[in-house]
Amino acid sequence: MADIPPTSSTPASDVPLDLVAVRSTRLYTMLLDSIPSSVLLLDAHLRIVSANRNFLQKARLSVAEVIGQHLEKVFPPAIYQHMNFRLRVAEVFRTGEALKGERLVYRAPGLPARTYYYSLIPFRWEGKIEDVMLLMEDVTDMIRLGEEAHRAERHLASVVESASDLVLSMDLRGRILTWNTAAVRITGFEEGEVRHRDLADLCPADQRAALGRTLQAVPDKGRTGPLQVELVSREAAAIPISWVFSAMRDADRRVVGLVAVGRDLTERRKFEAQLLQSEKLAALGVMAGGIAHEIRNPLAVVSSAAQLLLQKPLARNVQLECAERIYRSVQRMAAIVEGLLRFARPSDKGAMKLLNLVAVVQEAMTLLANQVKLAKIELRTCYSGPVIPVRGSAGLLQQLVANLLLNAVNAMAERGGELRLTVERSGNQAILRVADSGRGISCAHLPKVFDPFFTTMPVGKGTGLGLSISYAIVQQHDGQIDISSQEGVGTTVTVSLPLATGGVPS
Repeated sequence: MADIPPTSSTPASDVPLDLVAVRSTRLYTMLLDSIPSSVLLLDAHLRIVSANRNFLQKARLSVAEVIGQHLEKVFPPAIYQHMNFRLRVAEVFRTGEALKGERLVYRAPGLPARTYYYSLIPFRWEGKIEDVMLLMEDVTDMIRLGEEAHRAERHLASVVESASDLVLSMDLRGRILTWNTAAVRITGFEEGEVRHRDLADLCPADQRAALGRTLQAVPDKGRTGPLQVELVSREAAAIPISWVFSAMRDADRRVVGLVAVGRDLTERRKFEAQLLQSEKLAALGVMAGGIAHEIRNPLAVVSSAAQLLLQKPLARNVQLECAERIYRSVQRMAAIVEGLLRFARPSDKGAMKLLNLVAVVQEAMTLLANQVKLAKIELRTCYSGPVIPVRGSAGLLQQLVANLLLNAVNAMAERGGELRLTVERSGNQAILRVADSGRGISCAHLPKVFDPFFTTMPVGKGTGLGLSISYAIVQQHDGQIDISSQEGVGTTVTVSLPLATGGVPS
């Protein structure tokens, strides 16, 4: 029972003093050994009064080899001299001030070097400095982890700075914090010029609302995009950028910021424009026969009326009728040529304006009307109203309709059929639907129809770009395009475009 420490039911005054001393010594040793750092207690002559288990294990020494020894005997001479322990311990005894933050590299025999931060702390008893505690904290692993973290940080910074895409970080309000080299190159703005500015401030005014809604959704969704929003460069040029936004989280998985990666679409847009123009020229070649036939009819009327006027004198009313027929036929040919020129002209993708989708579809059909007739195809149209407003490029949408109609005509070229074209409203969407009764598309080919250069037409009879370009046009108008087909029954292509509000369509 003598070894049991006093409890709340055993007053300390009832315990013998020698037992108290033993217990105090044991408690001191336990506390010292529980410290995860190396601890030595030194007297004024640098003799070691006490050493904890951590130091003995790391130094591979026994208590007998350490206690009572001069510090110089325990530490390697080179380290002892380099750290100048004699003067520093003496200074602590003299001033009573602790000495902190010194660095020590120590290598025990047969072990790799370890790095310590050591402190000299005065050890007082009744106001008098009895000893000095040498506290050595092993920071080898901490330094190694720090170096690895710095290497990872430098590597990440190098990746961000070497990226060809824009990479920027923002706070939760969308204010720019970092801005990589690619962003500087593409926009012309240095990082210091945009730091703490809202990303929306660098975008066109009409696109800021869409950007704001997307940024607000990032913390909940974790990732949003792609979203096409332009940046206005230093030279006031609008640069098309495809953005992906992600949430930036801390160690506790809390969202603390936003990361944006943007890809410059300028070169891609130029390439797409070239493809669009190439496809237009290919479509014009296909339509040439139908257009020639369309012009031949009014030309025949003009020729007949002119011959009548050149013959014997005619009555006044007959002359007027011939002149009126010539005028109407010329107007008809002029309209065909004007539509043809509009279709062939390179499209301006930036000219997005309020349009009447019904009028755009009817104009495209005018160019293809005879192509449909020559293929012995019955065309049926259905419009839910005279005006269905959308915002877009008239040239691009006209090409979209022409591509879909030509595909349908080609699918029914062998035996004719029925072509149904529908333009209607559905909620907040404008729907364009082209359905044919042609040969259909196999299940194996259906997933590939939007791939560039994919075609089931014989060599020389198709570019394989029609549907891929149609897909790109729909994407540029923030719409969707879907295709369903059954072999031997036909194919239906459905295009959904956002309905426009406000203003009068042109």
